[in-house]
Amino acid sequence: MQLACALIASLAIVLAWPAPIILSRAEWTARSPGVALALWQAIALGGGLSMIGALLGFGILPLDDGLLEAIPIFAEAAFHGPLPAPIGVVQMLALSGAVILGAHLFLNLAQTVIRTERRRRRHHALVGILSSPMTERPSTRVLDHPAPLAYCVPGVRTVTVLSNGLVDLLDDDELDAVLAHERSHLRQYHHLVLLAFQAWNTALPWFPIANRAEFAVAGLVEMLADDEATRTVSKATLARAIARVGDAWDAPDASGGAGRSVDRTALELRANRLDGTRAPLGRAARALVLGIASLIVIAPTVFLLLLL
Repeated sequence: MQLACALIASLAIVLAWPAPIILSRAEWTARSPGVALALWQAIALGGGLSMIGALLGFGILPLDDGLLEAIPIFAEAAFHGPLPAPIGVVQMLALSGAVILGAHLFLNLAQTVIRTERRRRRHHALVGILSSPMTERPSTRVLDHPAPLAYCVPGVRTVTVLSNGLVDLLDDDELDAVLAHERSHLRQYHHLVLLAFQAWNTALPWFPIANRAEFAVAGLVEMLADDEATRTVSKATLARAIARVGDAWDAPDASGGAGRSVDRTALELRANRLDGTRAPLGRAARALVLGIASLIVIAPTVFLLLLL
């Protein structure tokens, strides 16, 4: 058990620090964003399970019993008597830390979901008031704003919002490409993926596994939406639309008071990868990455089951 605790603690450290830093700098992720996203999800889930598992394992290490047998012992000691002889303050701190960390992650996720849903409902209401329907494109509304904007609002009634600035900037084919991209976000439920990583970053903002993951995943879902969109529109048209939006934001007063800007580097990366010169990862490489992702999740899960 000591070796298992040491290994799971080592895995938690690797997933909390060097792994997200290395992955965030990797160039292959743009070639196969779906595989990269699976690895990020595994790192996030495996990292949380490893941290909780390591704390639990260290806390009950002095006992011969498993976690299910140890819980009544600790509960009895907490309310009616002294701790068992092998258990010290350090072990109690480890167990308390596991409980607090698990509760913190879960409650923060629940709070993020509730807060996001409320914000989304308000956004739907504002879009209905401040925009007008685009009759020739169903489920699309146009916002009267000079900045070139396009985004989707998920929900029971999904809607894609375009600004006048974007409609005036792009031709019909380019607008169709942008709409295909935004609707790909909705079909692939990218808002749920981003929600999970946003909650993770809010819960542990000081961990590279959290803040780097949210930023990297946001870029990956844009690439995935591009790839999905190119099933119905040409890569050249979508790349041209992306490039024109980037150029427009570089123009003076492009924000039109929007109070925001775009990441030009990310736009250039998206446009460049659509030229088709960089092939996706090979089958063997994809299998290797997905195998590593599976092991990252399976290892702490098995360890937690053994603790029972």
